[in-house]
Amino acid sequence: MQTAPSSTRDMDSIPVIDISPFIHRTNGSDTVVKAIEAACRETGFFLITGHGVSTEATAQLYNLARDFFDEPQDWKKKQGRGTSLKGGVAFSPIADEALSATLGIKTPGDYKESLNFGPRLPGDVWPTVPQGLQAAFSAYFAEMETLAGHLRRAFCQAIGLAPDYFEPAFVDHLSALRVINYPEQQESPLPGQLRAGVHTDYGFMTILRSEASPGGLQVRRRDGEWLDAPNVEGAYVVNIADAFMRWTNDEWLSTPHRVANPPGHFKGTTRRQSIPFFVNPSKETLIECLPPFAAKAPAKYTPITYGDYIALKTSQAFSKS
Repeated sequence: MQTAPSSTRDMDSIPVIDISPFIHRTNGSDTVVKAIEAACRETGFFLITGHGVSTEATAQLYNLARDFFDEPQDWKKKQGRGTSLKGGVAFSPIADEALSATLGIKTPGDYKESLNFGPRLPGDVWPTVPQGLQAAFSAYFAEMETLAGHLRRAFCQAIGLAPDYFEPAFVDHLSALRVINYPEQQESPLPGQLRAGVHTDYGFMTILRSEASPGGLQVRRRDGEWLDAPNVEGAYVVNIADAFMRWTNDEWLSTPHRVANPPGHFKGTTRRQSIPFFVNPSKETLIECLPPFAAKAPAKYTPITYGDYIALKTSQAFSKS
């Protein structure tokens, strides 16, 4: 099987990095780490191949989630709305969340719906339809935990920390797995409404399985221009999130991004489904400037626990005011 080179920069500055040399500790491992560090400093986004994630687990989750989203809206709105079950499922209907609010931008709710799961996060009883949905979420979650561990070790090497430096923060981590359905837009969106409004992610990093379709992920460059994220078969999009940027004293970037509406003139299908895995530390983890960055400049932020930080961000995103 052919793999991408360790780093390619022919896709409008978002690199594609084959991380298999780092995972397997073969020749080129150091090159992988250098490519990751450069991407984290320049754009905060990169794509990875050679990750080893099970294609079977990915397809199972994708297909079962799609079956759920194909159910009638009236039925879906009764699913996953409670919060009494740790490790249960949460369903967010269309326009329930407005991500731009986390940046102080008032917009209509985002034109998407989602299923959400985390072993330590509150949710509701899993639906009986489709069968196997809970097992599919759990299996894919385990795949993402393994991949996130590889990437954390690469980050540690890039920063100059011990390989397991971050691991205590992830013993009881609050990571979340979400499957998002961006349905066909049968009518024009409201003024200012996007599939997902401009935002930055809240936690440590995000690992995204996406697909090619009109109306996709866009990343804001430093000059303010919007860049379409490339789609590479089998690759994952990785981006640095807010808590990790604070840890690096803003040297590594948590970059604003959004999911655009499909062009109004497009005549084919515009339905899109993505699977982000939000890598988050434990509630008690203190987010404060890491020693290698503190040695170069004063810390920009007062230390804060991740629990307090995520509570603020979530309340903004789901605020109805």
